[in-house]
Amino acid sequence: MANIVMHAFIGVLLMFSMTATQAEEPRLIAVTQIVEHPALDAVHQGIKDELSERGFTDGETVRMMFETAQGNTGIAAQIARKFIGEGADIIVAIATPSAQTVAAAARNIPVVFSAVTDPVDAKLVASLESPGANITGVTDMLPLAQHMDMLLRMVPNAKRIGTVYNPGEANAVALVEALEIELESREIKLVKAAATKTSEVLGAARSLTDKVDAIYLTTDNTVISAVEAVISVGERAKIPVFAADTATVSRGAVAALGFDYYDVGRQTGAMVARILEGAAPGTLPVEGVEKLSLFVNPDAAGRMGITIPADVLAEAEAIVDGAARR
Repeated sequence: MANIVMHAFIGVLLMFSMTATQAEEPRLIAVTQIVEHPALDAVHQGIKDELSERGFTDGETVRMMFETAQGNTGIAAQIARKFIGEGADIIVAIATPSAQTVAAAARNIPVVFSAVTDPVDAKLVASLESPGANITGVTDMLPLAQHMDMLLRMVPNAKRIGTVYNPGEANAVALVEALEIELESREIKLVKAAATKTSEVLGAARSLTDKVDAIYLTTDNTVISAVEAVISVGERAKIPVFAADTATVSRGAVAALGFDYYDVGRQTGAMVARILEGAAPGTLPVEGVEKLSLFVNPDAAGRMGITIPADVLAEAEAIVDGAARR
């Protein structure tokens, strides 16, 4: 009888120990990113740093997984399914294509997106104020009017502005449509060149030669991943290249008035932390980014045949060098 009681007691202890171990198992934060390039990489780093500062440290209080889709939406869908199968407690999707694939697959898992231009148009949320369902995040909708003001301060006589974009990427299409409306109001023509994959970016940029006075690039992931191809065309043809992404300036663009995508990541990480602490994602309004920073590259301007005015240089938060002629 004593043995039976002892075995029962040991069994209860084992069950308690297993339950405690399971309870202490770190929650899984799974991060998916459509492609690797400096802006999106900065978002990822910002997310990790913000979470760590809030006590959600990878390998200690939480477990983090990270996968990149290498610019392929099919791979993005596979990653989404993998994260669901791994039992992710929350999925963070960086950029529109990754967010769309996760939203379609993860119906019962909290989802936070980041660096998504138009989450309503991408059908991720019902509205910015009340996302609904299991998803919310941070949008990087561009202030196009301010961007065009910046460009025209450096190329004041521009009448034709070119852009390269991926017509298969929802955020890219939305931005180009908005850009066309903005330029029409200024009686400036937008010349579009399509590139459905990174290997097509060079040819698309070359097609703009002799057709435009300047090139402006949005945050299109396909194009920014291969932005050096556009820069090389701009240098050879003496067409100044401007960008929405400040990280592109160190890669050879003349200037960018944009967000610090590391800060976008920090803002996203704060939303992830709130959900881990119990907030329902559908009740958290989608957040925008307010702070803009002007980055300029005088050397790149010189290679593309223009000089950055002194007043613009005086306003710049960062004056960078880099991306010599290739």
